[in-house]
Amino acid sequence: MKEFKFLEKKYIARLPKSPGVYCFVNKDGEILYIGKAKNLRKRVKDHFQNPAFKEKFFLEETKKIGYIKTDSEISALILEANLIKKYKPKFNVVWRDDKNYFFVGMTKEKYPQIFITHQPQKIKNAEFVGPFVDGKALKETLKILRKIFPFRSCKKIPKRPCLWYHLGYCPGPCALKISKSEIENSFVERDCQNNAKRVLEVLKEGEKEIIKKLKKKMKELAKKWEFEEAGKVRDQIFKLEKVLSHSHIFEKNVYFERESSPIEKLKEFFGLENLSRVEAFDISNIRGKLAVGALVGFFGENLKEKFFRKFKIKFEKRSSDLFMTEEILRRRFSHSEWGIPDLILLDGGKAHLNLAKKLKKEFPEFEKTKISALAKKSEKIFIEGKEKPISLRNLDQEISNFILKLNKKVHKFAISYHRKLREKALLD
Repeated sequence: MKEFKFLEKKYIARLPKSPGVYCFVNKDGEILYIGKAKNLRKRVKDHFQNPAFKEKFFLEETKKIGYIKTDSEISALILEANLIKKYKPKFNVVWRDDKNYFFVGMTKEKYPQIFITHQPQKIKNAEFVGPFVDGKALKETLKILRKIFPFRSCKKIPKRPCLWYHLGYCPGPCALKISKSEIENSFVERDCQNNAKRVLEVLKEGEKEIIKKLKKKMKELAKKWEFEEAGKVRDQIFKLEKVLSHSHIFEKNVYFERESSPIEKLKEFFGLENLSRVEAFDISNIRGKLAVGALVGFFGENLKEKFFRKFKIKFEKRSSDLFMTEEILRRRFSHSEWGIPDLILLDGGKAHLNLAKKLKKEFPEFEKTKISALAKKSEKIFIEGKEKPISLRNLDQEISNFILKLNKKVHKFAISYHRKLREKALLD
């Protein structure tokens, strides 16, 4: 474990601005308090300039400041926990009696669960790492690690696959009933076990140690000609190193926030490599009369540019919603010069999804366009490539809000156009 470097209290301005762990030491060399920071100099200054009531007790005794620089805030979070456990500073609240401390646990079962608790002593058949002081930072860390090492977090394995499984952030023991073979089932068990252990190892030993282990594991797999598994481990190493290349992981406008932006969430949810253009379609009519279709699209890096189109239904005799949807989609697909959407959202259910999938085969330019269909009554969304619909109630709020707002916008645009045609017909 790294050791502290010390300087006199009057030399606070010499502290580095990097992430790390700091401590306050009295005249006898006793460590009074340990904390972590994304900017060591700023955080220690804040203690003296804006002290909380309880901090005044140890600040008055402080003679020296100790510090250890780290590569990232995750490293600081892990190091802080290990140093508190090692030195047991008297002004850090004793973790075993204080519910403000956090522990990460892993259940000892076939498909381990990763969870956070304040009272590990009350939970049996589980392994723990901690204590952690900053619960928010710990949760953010687990969100990051989950993208690298997908793990199970549910207390009870649900009967149906949840959103974490659909996003690829859980190996999916809940999906075993629909698995095709015993081999696939064994892969799920292996991934649940390995990934959960790796999450705990990162939090216990630090990310550099786990990277060393992963590199060793990758070489062993390659020697056994297990290239697919070696590739998975290689990807985990790459993602972990990418995370650590950003020192301020929890600060806005850096890696974690950028990875959690709405666009990134949507890409992950719909299974898209790119999302620079999305289009939604809807139909409006009264018993097939004066039927219209509408397209509302957004494009650009952050989907800020607008793209609207109106379609007057030509073949009103084919008045079913499906036939009308087919007409406007066929007319849209005939205009590749308008641009190719990455994602299409239809108002409808599985029948609409199947219709669009079949239709786009006639237009090779749209081969990579992902089709989705929103069934509003049942509050479910059907997505091309997924066997079952997903309930909006189980979705991340940003994802469900995006889907519903887009659908509402195109619905409003279609009704507006339909009303104009009705008013014109009345005047004529």
